[in-house]
Amino acid sequence: MSEPIDPRLLAWRELVKKLLPFADVATPDLPLKRLLRLSLFQVSVAIAMVLLTGTLNRVMVVELGVPTWLVAAMVALPLVFAPFRALIGHRSDYHHSAFGLRRVPYIWFGSMLQFGGFAIMPFALLLLADTENSLNLLGKVGAALAFLMVGAGLHTTQTAGLALATDLAPADKRPRVVALLYVTLLLGMLFSALLFGQLLTNFSQQLLIQLIQGAAVATIVLNLVALWKQEAIDPVRAAAAVERPPFLETWRDFAQGGQAGKLLVAVGLGTAGFTMQDILLEPYGGQVLGMTVSQTTALTALLAGGTLVAFVLAGYFLARGGNAYRLSAVGAVVGILAFAAVIYAATLGSTSIFRAGTGLIGFGSGLLAVGTLTAAMDMAEGGHSGLALGAWGAVQATANGVAVAIGGGLRDIVSGLAEAGDFGPEWLNPVTGYGAVYALEIVLLVGALVVLAPLAWRARGPQERAPSKIGLDQLP
Repeated sequence: MSEPIDPRLLAWRELVKKLLPFADVATPDLPLKRLLRLSLFQVSVAIAMVLLTGTLNRVMVVELGVPTWLVAAMVALPLVFAPFRALIGHRSDYHHSAFGLRRVPYIWFGSMLQFGGFAIMPFALLLLADTENSLNLLGKVGAALAFLMVGAGLHTTQTAGLALATDLAPADKRPRVVALLYVTLLLGMLFSALLFGQLLTNFSQQLLIQLIQGAAVATIVLNLVALWKQEAIDPVRAAAAVERPPFLETWRDFAQGGQAGKLLVAVGLGTAGFTMQDILLEPYGGQVLGMTVSQTTALTALLAGGTLVAFVLAGYFLARGGNAYRLSAVGAVVGILAFAAVIYAATLGSTSIFRAGTGLIGFGSGLLAVGTLTAAMDMAEGGHSGLALGAWGAVQATANGVAVAIGGGLRDIVSGLAEAGDFGPEWLNPVTGYGAVYALEIVLLVGALVVLAPLAWRARGPQERAPSKIGLDQLP
């Protein structure tokens, strides 16, 4: 006969459980430990994203002396695979394997693509930087192939990983699962950036090779741990292969009624509205408001902080039965106010208003991302979670990359015209180019709000869940 457990110990365990972040996500079939382990695939994606768009971007231009246009082309190559995320998700929905697994093969295949890209990347970059080398052309081809492989791998891994999380999580827990996966991705990007910056303090080509090779090994290890015993073997599915319908036919079924199409339009407009400024905020602070390098660098922390706060409030709102579309609409409104504040900061010369606007950009983008992804997960019924989440990811990633490219180009074009005096002497200042981009972002967010409004204020539907008890354990 077992001894009775001390009531004080039980009370202490209950308190720890309530204070533990995401404790409410756990279920008997999906304990928190297992979910946290699954979220490690987001860390591998974060490592790849930071390397491609941050660390290597700067290293190739500054330390290796690669032309900026060539660096921009290389960094943009992973976007080639972004539109195929819906197709990847669709194929994983109907994938047939000897063990009845659907998601794990795609996550593993994506991991191997990432590993292969990282394996050839450092040597290709060194050849690319040496313009006098007779094999320089081979370096360009190798670098392009490496970026393509890593991009294809991270898109495949993330699409199938999100679909697997949706398959495992009960419908009422999915908003919290979304928040957890997003926090994992954000923290992974933050710590990866800090680690890579520290490791490359005294840059050398040998250090660059070791760093990229370390990222390759970390990708395999993290994803192997994340996948271990996550998807159950299904002998029934293995024995009776379900015929995969044509992609376009499945897409028509998914988009029937127009709600999916409206959601994806809102995702595209909203994502573009928030990310067009990604490479402009820090230069804007330095050129227009006279902020120092350390002050503009801190803007990244403000953006991340605003996003984390958005995750907390989004989890609270959705756990109480909130409408995901309504949450997305609020994010768009916050973004409109944020960019208005950023523009107004130049008029007053106020860095405080600029910082507040920057924090609100992160906050609004976090609400929009969690809201639209939750809405996509709610559409993932009938075994089509891969298609729904793949479509969301395809639109989001494509809009992100295109918006950043357009934002930088638009700023340069408008600034050039202003400096040439085409707009008159009153517009002859550095604010003009930046202001044009921020104004366009406001227009895009207004467009997203127009699309979301009918969905946000409709009658109670499947995106609104039954209210549940809320407490400290409900907050990320």
